[in-house]
Amino acid sequence: MSLAQHIPGGARRRPALVLLGATAGLLALAGLMLGPVPIAADRVAAVLLGGGAPMERAILLDIRLPRLMLALAAGVALALSGAAMQGMLRNPLADPGLIGVTGGASLGAVSAIVLGEALAAGLPPALRPYLLPLAAFAGGAAVIAFLFALVRRAGERAVATIILAGVAVNAIAGALIGGLVYVSDDQQLRDLTFWSMGGLGAAGWPVVGVALGCAGVTLLLVLRAARALDLMQLGERAAFHAGLDVVAAHHRLALATALGVGAVTAAAGPIGFIGLVAPQLARLTTGPTHRALLPVAALYGLALVLAADLGVRLAVPPAEPPIGLATSLIGGPFFLWLLLRRRGTIHA
Repeated sequence: MSLAQHIPGGARRRPALVLLGATAGLLALAGLMLGPVPIAADRVAAVLLGGGAPMERAILLDIRLPRLMLALAAGVALALSGAAMQGMLRNPLADPGLIGVTGGASLGAVSAIVLGEALAAGLPPALRPYLLPLAAFAGGAAVIAFLFALVRRAGERAVATIILAGVAVNAIAGALIGGLVYVSDDQQLRDLTFWSMGGLGAAGWPVVGVALGCAGVTLLLVLRAARALDLMQLGERAAFHAGLDVVAAHHRLALATALGVGAVTAAAGPIGFIGLVAPQLARLTTGPTHRALLPVAALYGLALVLAADLGVRLAVPPAEPPIGLATSLIGGPFFLWLLLRRRGTIHA
C-alpha cells in the first residue's frame, strides 16, 4: 500500500499539488517574461543568474520580481487566511473580505496613509517605517476579536449571523474610510484612490519583504494547525474532549489571519475573494481534511493571484486595470454559484 493511501486525501493531493505547482510556475515565468517590454525565457534566466543587459536587469529585478514576490505573499496569505476562518467558524462562506477582516485592515491602512504623521509620533523610531503594515494588522485583528465575541455571545455559528456581522463591519469601515478620504489632501487622495483598488506594481523590496515575512508566519501557523482545524469541525465541546486547547488554537489562527491579511492589504490594497475561492477549490479537489486541503489552497491562491495579475497587465497595454477588479470578477460569480449550490443547507 502506497504512502498516499495512508494519508487522508493523499491519493488526490499528490497529482493536485504537482499540477497546481506546475501551473503556478508557468504563470510566474509568464509574469517575468511578459509586459510592455517582452523578455525571452533565456534572458530571464541570464538575469536571475547574475548576467543580462542593464535594461533587462532593471525591469526584472526592480519591477517584475518584486511584483512576483508580492503575488506569492498575497496568494498564500489570503488563501490560508480564508481556509483558517472557514475552519474556525465552521462556515464555508467565511472569507476575510466578506466578514470584514479586510475592511478592518483597510481602515487601519487608510488611517496610516492619512494620519501617518500623528500616528507615527507615538511609535518608537525603529517601528515608524512599518506603520502601514502595523496599522493594517491592528485593524484586521480588531475585527477578528469582535467577530469571535459576537458569535460566542449569540451562541450560534450560523452562516447568516457571520455574514450579516461582516456586512455591518464593512459598512462601518467604509464610512470611516470615507471620512478619512474627505479630510485627505490631494496627494493622499491620489494614493488612496489607486491603493483602494488593489495592485501589485507599486511595492518596492522593503514592503515586499515585510509582506513575505508575514505570509511566511501565516503559512507556518496555519499549516501547523491542520489537526486543530479538523477537530473544530466536530464542535468546540467535542474538540476540547479530544484534547484540543480550543481557545489557544483560536488565538493562534486569529493572529495568523490578521497578520497575513493586514500585511497583504497594506502592501497591495484590498484583494477580494481569494480567501473564499481558493479554499473552496481545494476542498473540491482534495476533500475536507485540512492536512490535504491547506497546501492545495495555498497553491490555488498563488495561481489565482498570478493569473489575475497577468490578465490585468495584458488586457489593455500599456494601461493596467487594478487587480482587485479582476479578482472580484472571478470571485463574485463563484460566490453566487456557491450560494446557489448550498441553498438547501444555509440556515439562519
